[in-house]
Amino acid sequence: MRTIQEHNRISVVIPTLDAAAELPATLTALANRAPIREIVVADGGSRDATVQIAREFGAKLIVAARGRGPQLAAGAAAASGAWLLFLHADCRPAPGWEEAVAEHIAAPDAAARAGYFGFALDDAAPAARRLERAVAWRCRALALPYGDQGLLIARALYDAVGGFTPIPLMEDVDLVRRLGRGRLAALPATACTSARRYRQGGYLRRPLRNLACLSLYLAGVPPRHIARLYG
Repeated sequence: MRTIQEHNRISVVIPTLDAAAELPATLTALANRAPIREIVVADGGSRDATVQIAREFGAKLIVAARGRGPQLAAGAAAASGAWLLFLHADCRPAPGWEEAVAEHIAAPDAAARAGYFGFALDDAAPAARRLERAVAWRCRALALPYGDQGLLIARALYDAVGGFTPIPLMEDVDLVRRLGRGRLAALPATACTSARRYRQGGYLRRPLRNLACLSLYLAGVPPRHIARLYG
């Protein structure tokens, strides 16, 4: 693996809300990894053991207004790294992620492009594989990676495009649309996301609900209204 210089080390930003069931696995995947300068957990008012877990792992803990947009924006503001890696609490970088990140950062145009991981689910069901293929198509055809694929971005580029908007939903779509296809790059590694929402909501119903939310957002419906549908 290529060595990442100190000035290129990464701040990982994780928004949390009652994430005690998933957060330990994500923090374990990140713990003591050479590229990471710090882990910032931006909590939106958890009532479970999330805060305690973050402290046990030595994360920098901040309290933010509830909602992924506000929490991600607050976490980025508190981060000190020249690079930012945004991850959901139930999103674990798979083996090989460090090499993929190092190669991205070492590229000549690295600071001008944000990287995202391939999408994977921790479920052996055939429906999970179909959803993974659908997400891969969405990223290729529409240049719309979602937040559960992570986002690796230079601080300078993040600031230049205005960062995360403090909206309760669609904050990931909002940011990647401002970046545009030319400033996005697929990383040769995956992030494994918990399939709990899909198992509970259904592998057909949940993606259809997500598609409805995206359609409403692109049609101009305010995210605060869409959040009621998202659940």
